[in-house]
Amino acid sequence: MLPQFFPPRKCCQFIQKVFKLQSRALVSDSARADEHIRRFIRDNTQVCRDQSLTPQIQLRLFTPSCRFWRESPELWPFGDPYWALYWPGGQALCRFLLDSPGECRGKAVLDVGSGCGAGAIAARLCGASRVVANDTDPVAAVAVRMNCELNGVVPPVCVTDNLIGSEPEDFQVILLGDMFYDDALAASLHSWLDRCIRSQGTKVLIGDPGRSQFEDFSSTNVLQRLAQFELPECVREENYGLTCSSVWKYCP
Repeated sequence: MLPQFFPPRKCCQFIQKVFKLQSRALVSDSARADEHIRRFIRDNTQVCRDQSLTPQIQLRLFTPSCRFWRESPELWPFGDPYWALYWPGGQALCRFLLDSPGECRGKAVLDVGSGCGAGAIAARLCGASRVVANDTDPVAAVAVRMNCELNGVVPPVCVTDNLIGSEPEDFQVILLGDMFYDDALAASLHSWLDRCIRSQGTKVLIGDPGRSQFEDFSSTNVLQRLAQFELPECVREENYGLTCSSVWKYCP
């Protein structure tokens, strides 16, 4: 407690000083945690570019030569590392964007379930005016920034709150790669994407290799296929024999 004789002006100065010290401590702690994660990612991933649909994009990923490809899952210190794989739907979506840069050029783009950040990177390479990468895993946010640095693009704003179901913002394009892997998630995406399109006129682009949950979605006549790509052999082997991946526009 401050003594009663503490002058009001001094009191304000004291509180401001304490607040600044606390803020510096929080920033310092955050920076240390960020550097710890960066070091972990550097030590346990490999820079990859050639064995995908987008050799223009470099990414830090898990490969058979990485330690945790072989280690017991119990030794993994973070949440599930979806960010450490370049999923086939995301590959198709990024290939489509790089082939059709006008889809993102000069536009505000939201990459939902951004994972490794390939969609956000592709949007940057296509000249998007604003890019937000949304993934609820804070480790993914660090991976996205590192992968942006690898590719020489400005990192996007990384948001770790779950934006699915939130009030639609003024994004002109929403990207979703490999997000239809769960029935409940697919249902919530339906509702939220409908609201985004109705209220903001957002264009929704989806990349998916044909998972069963997405097949149910695509049978509802609300999707327009924009492109289909044959997957490289190594990608097929890593994804249970899936042979191709498509890009769709959501048109409810």
